[in-house]
Amino acid sequence: MNQKILKLENLLRFHTVFRQLHSLGQRRLAQWNHVFSSAYPVWTAQLCIRPWQTDPLIGAALSQYRLLVTKKEERSRKSQLFSTKSKKEVEVWIGMTVEELARAMEKDIDCIYEALMNTAIDLDSLEAHSRLDEAWIKEVIKKAGMKLKWSKLKQDKVRENKDAVRRPQADPALLTPRSPVVTIMGHVDHGKTTLLDKLRKTQVAAMEAGGITQHIGAFLVSLPSGEKITFLDTPGHAAFSAMRARGAQVTDIVILVVAADDGVMKQTVESIQHAKDAQVPLVLAINKCDKAGADPEKVKKELLAYDVVCEDYGGDVQAVHISALTGDNLMALAEATVALAEMLELKADSTGPVEGTVIESFTDKGRGPVTTAIIQRGTLRKGSILVAGKSWAKVRLMFDENGKTIHEACPSMPVGIVGWRDLPSAGDEILEVESEPRARAVVDWRKYELEQEKNKEDLKIIEEKRKEHQEAHQKAREKYGNIHWKERSFLKYQERKELKPLKAKEKEERDSHILPIIIKGDVDGSVEAIVNIMDTYDASHECELELVHFGVGDVSENDVNLAETFRGVIYGFNVNVGNVIQKSAAKKGVKIKLHKIIYHLIEDLQEELSSRLPCTVEEHPIGEASILATFSVTEGKKKVPVAGCRVQKGQLEKQKKFKLIRNGDVIWKGSLSSLKHHKDDVSIIKTGMDCGLSLSEEKIEFKVGDEIICYEEKQVPAKTSWDPGF
Repeated sequence: MNQKILKLENLLRFHTVFRQLHSLGQRRLAQWNHVFSSAYPVWTAQLCIRPWQTDPLIGAALSQYRLLVTKKEERSRKSQLFSTKSKKEVEVWIGMTVEELARAMEKDIDCIYEALMNTAIDLDSLEAHSRLDEAWIKEVIKKAGMKLKWSKLKQDKVRENKDAVRRPQADPALLTPRSPVVTIMGHVDHGKTTLLDKLRKTQVAAMEAGGITQHIGAFLVSLPSGEKITFLDTPGHAAFSAMRARGAQVTDIVILVVAADDGVMKQTVESIQHAKDAQVPLVLAINKCDKAGADPEKVKKELLAYDVVCEDYGGDVQAVHISALTGDNLMALAEATVALAEMLELKADSTGPVEGTVIESFTDKGRGPVTTAIIQRGTLRKGSILVAGKSWAKVRLMFDENGKTIHEACPSMPVGIVGWRDLPSAGDEILEVESEPRARAVVDWRKYELEQEKNKEDLKIIEEKRKEHQEAHQKAREKYGNIHWKERSFLKYQERKELKPLKAKEKEERDSHILPIIIKGDVDGSVEAIVNIMDTYDASHECELELVHFGVGDVSENDVNLAETFRGVIYGFNVNVGNVIQKSAAKKGVKIKLHKIIYHLIEDLQEELSSRLPCTVEEHPIGEASILATFSVTEGKKKVPVAGCRVQKGQLEKQKKFKLIRNGDVIWKGSLSSLKHHKDDVSIIKTGMDCGLSLSEEKIEFKVGDEIICYEEKQVPAKTSWDPGF
């Protein structure tokens, strides 16, 4: 600024001095001698006075210019200072949520939504906890006029692993012999539970609904020889594949039960595969050998196709012919199992922290969450702190399969454990830790790991959605890019008109094609099996099956409220519903369907799905006639084609619907305008009678040899195409 002013001052000084000298030379030439002689100093002083100081116009202009330049410089300096101050740094990180970004910017969440308006992101699906990808974070910061700063601490911060793990393998010298854990597997109704019932002399099969085992039972059986065997009885029907696999994973020996009169079936093959995957040896029990038509040799030959070679055929699989119903040869089966266990030299470390596996879990009204577990290492005692999955427990009570309280559980023992804070899942690994704070730390770490995995999946989904929205936005811009604004406005109006809210009737029709369901079961494994069946549903094009909620325990008021909200149906498996809950459900119009056999539950579900489908229309023929001649009659000023027919089968009824068939193809469907016998109008023509008829559509031409079919339409309830596989 100073340089500009000095430059201007020099120019003005030169120009003014020159002009003043010229004026003085012309007007005061006579006085110069006097000025130089008497007042030289005064003239010199006048020359030294700056001309713009004496000339008011020049002085005012120069002053105004100097003021304007100064203000401009100050304004630019202030704006630079202001912009430097307003560029606030915002510390951000990848995977930031909308709420976290608003907090970091010290703004309201609405500011984030406002910044993302008119972008490809779907604001309707954006919640406060939704995670933003890098592009959207940059967009918000840019529009807010702030400076971006990536936080390496947030990205690179690694949380310390607090998980609990199994101990290293114990010293072989410390190991002691243990009882074998034996799983009885096989096809449904081949006698697995009856066999176990005979071994432990109880009435389990009689208590099971429909005589079918619904979930795993773990039992300790003492043989007359003094040996002890822990048996797991797994379900045989198709729904419980996951439970059979779990049984095979915690077992030492598998007893494969095959009915001598039925042979190798689907679940038999599946059981063999589970045993192979778990690398567990087999003992073959050929059951129902006392029945007429039993053929044990046929069973052995069928098993050869699945690499199960019995000792009779040069293999290493022991085969025992038994009858679980009468108890024949059961001791031979037990001895074969014990002999195989001795060959395997089963041992375990009964000292140190406990390790085991959850076989089953359920909620008991008086005890809370309860698990059935197999101890694999260490000795479990009351007061032990356990961790399983995302739950932990301080053992308050332990009991055996008969409900009797026990004080300790050694390796291979099945035990019921009470004291869990939450319900662990069947198949979870049980580990003992030193204290409650340590147990909480383990559970927190596992939940954190699960959350991190979920966050990664969410980010992938967000990125995919963002790309989809960007592509859709780009297509929309290309679509409207080259057209006049009036036409563009009209097209957008048409699109908005198509997206108008659904009417009540339309909404009801849409909702009728969705079946929301809530599943409640007695134990975790049963619920798992039912949910696995839901995963096989493949008829969403007919009716959507929406699993709103599933859990363990009796039907609660919360389940009824949830079903009312989603207009769904509650399915209960081996659970109870209190009178208060039933009345509440009836008042709210909520269906509660209870079952004790899984087949019946799935069949009921199929019926419910079918009831939501629109009825199909089926044609039922009433009569058939062949056209023998064609002619036309005059009605007023127009000619109407008429067909002379003879009824070959059934009867023709004028009020019903008709179709015209030519060379096997239907060329017309509709109703008759007239039906006559000779010259009389009639409503019915029976078999063997001749008639003349004309159609409601006059443009259709008849040909000799065509067929006329009289039929009626009936609405038939549709049936879902979903096949659960059993």
